[in-house]
Amino acid sequence: MAVRSWQAAYAHVLPAERLARLSPERRAEQGWLGDSFVAELDGEVVGFVDVGESRDGDAEGEVYAIYVDPDHFGAGMGRELIRAAELRMRELGYADVILWVMEDNPRARRFYEAAGWTLDGTRRPIEIFGIEVPEVRYQKKL
Repeated sequence: MAVRSWQAAYAHVLPAERLARLSPERRAEQGWLGDSFVAELDGEVVGFVDVGESRDGDAEGEVYAIYVDPDHFGAGMGRELIRAAELRMRELGYADVILWVMEDNPRARRFYEAAGWTLDGTRRPIEIFGIEVPEVRYQKKL
């Protein structure tokens, strides 16, 4: 599911042959960074979110990852997952929270903005498949 989401979200940014070689098994082996929640439909996992302490020194909490299977884009799974993420971060006592997103990911950016997240002006390069791509940071006060 995470692999299919990556393939759909980044097809216009990353090389198709590299995206095609992504492995769900390898992704599963990578594990999670923090507290994770899944969205299920008819017993099938169709999305997940992973949250925890911020890796940046100027924020408290962070959404490490949120992905929904492309067959379920627009069905409300992402909204439920981001709400669960925000609730969990509140429970953990985090008021200033962040997330990073690839700058050229307009669908995700619209989603975050609709959920009340705002760009904070921070930008960084990351390397994926040997290609440098920019990420931008969103923040929210909980």
